[in-house]
Formats: sequence, structure tokens, C-alpha cells
Amino acid sequence: MVTVEVPSEYGYVILTALSTVFLGVWHGLRVNTFRKAAGIPYPYEYASYEQTTTAPPAKQKAMYLFNCAQRAHQNYNENHPSALAMILVAGVGYPLSTTAFGLFWAVNRAIYAVGYTKPDLERGKGRYRGAGWYLGVLGLAGLTVKTGVDMLLA
Repeated sequence: MVTVEVPSEYGYVILTALSTVFLGVWHGLRVNTFRKAAGIPYPYEYASYEQTTTAPPAKQKAMYLFNCAQRAHQNYNENHPSALAMILVAGVGYPLSTTAFGLFWAVNRAIYAVGYTKPDLERGKGRYRGAGWYLGVLGLAGLTVKTGVDMLLA
């Protein structure tokens, strides 16, 4: 049986994990801002193709940006659970490295969201500016594997 001793630096891990929750809230608030500008009421998740093609040009752009903001938020929600799990597990063995990778992941997720909604970059190409989140998640995955192996070999 392995006894897990939580290092004192685990507090950084907890705060990093919490920051990712607030980042999710921020995503939701951004979507609401774009929703209002596009005039898309609840419970509709996206502006439809029909809506975007028949709207005046200014409204088309607002609807397009709403769809981009919504997609960035959903992409975050798709990736957040696994990143959060890795942060909490890897932090047991490597709290400072985990904090660094976790914050790197979070910052790049914010850059991804802002880039996705850049009005001057068509087809959501601005999201690529935040593609560094992939490196963050790979780092977290590596640390999670290392933590698991360390426990097995203890």
C-alpha cells in the first residue's frame, strides 16, 4: 500500500486548479456578451446557418463571433475535466512543475478563446495563437504518468 503525503507546495496546485474553474466562468461570461450582441436568445446554442446567411452584414459578423465564442467555450469544457484531473494527481508528486504546466495551460486556453473571437481573423484562425495549451496538457500528462510510476515503484 502506498501512503500519499501531500507536500506543502500542494497549495499552489489547489490554487491553480481553482483558477481553471474561474477561467470556465470567464468563458461563460464572454459567451453571454457575444450572445447579446448577436441577438441569439436562450436556449439556442448557436446562430443557425439560416440566421447567419439572411441577417444584415453587421449582424452576420456578430452571429459568427457568437458562434466562435460558444465553440471556444465548449472546447474548453471538453478539455477541462482531464486537465483538472491531471493537475490534481500530478501535483501530489510534482507540485511546482504541475503548477507551471497548469498555469501555462490556463493562460493558453484564454489566448485561444480571445483569438477565436478576433473579428479580423476569419474562420477562427486566431485560436491558433493559444495552441500552446497542447504543450501544457502534454506536460501535465507526463507528470501524471511519472507520479503514477513513482507510486508503483515505492
